[in-house]
Amino acid sequence: MQIELLDSVALISDAPELGLTAGEVGAAVEVLNGGEAFIVEFCDSTGMTYGLHTLRANQIVPLHTKGQALRVRDAA
Repeated sequence: MQIELLDSVALISDAPELGLTAGEVGAAVEVLNGGEAFIVEFCDSTGMTYGLHTLRANQIVPLHTKGQALRVRDAA
């Protein structure tokens, strides 16, 4: 399932170098290289941004299924 601009996404593995842990939810605010990477904004419960990071498509999963099964692809 392809991630599109403004989709809600979740991080699928820890990214300690960015201060993020698996399961954190953000929004894809920019699509890079035809969907190979995304700029993802992470906000707290008050709406304040605590992270704006470039992530590869294999690091995140879309949260809206658009009628399709939600499953993480193997990185093989």
